[in-house]
Amino acid sequence: MKKLLVFIVLCILINNLTDAKKYKEDEKPSWAKKDIRDFNDADMERLLEQWEEDDDPLEPDELPEHLRPPPSIDMASVDSSNPENILKLSKKGRTLMTFVSVNGNPTREETEEITKLWQTSLWNNHIQAERYLIDDNRAIFMFKDGAQAWEAKDFLVEQERCLHVSIENKEYKGNYNRDEL
Repeated sequence: MKKLLVFIVLCILINNLTDAKKYKEDEKPSWAKKDIRDFNDADMERLLEQWEEDDDPLEPDELPEHLRPPPSIDMASVDSSNPENILKLSKKGRTLMTFVSVNGNPTREETEEITKLWQTSLWNNHIQAERYLIDDNRAIFMFKDGAQAWEAKDFLVEQERCLHVSIENKEYKGNYNRDEL
């Protein structure tokens, strides 16, 4: 019985000593005294910052893409005669969009089928691309790893129905292009 009483007193004492409040009641900022239903966006942002204050920083690969450090490029190992190699290395691990046009005068359904076939072929070659139709003869291929866009470009320009591929505002004509630009 004595042990139980000592244990309870110890628990109460420890609980009182380890008060988890950041502020004493009279030291709280005015925004923290408000009812949660009255918080505006700035108050919610302050609350989030306070919540994350003691968190460990995220690993670089866990950060959102816009906060990740840029990839380091070893210029000594890069073939500087080909500027595409430098672009490819600078886009590694970054999202990149490529615009692809289908030649002829295809319908939207025909463009859908052709680009779906190209996307499947890219996936079969371990190049992950999301595809979005933006016009009757045009689609966007979005690559989570931008370095894969140039490998995909090499495949796409070899396709019979490819009019042109545009990466980083540079156009590459399809090999079967009949100068329809």
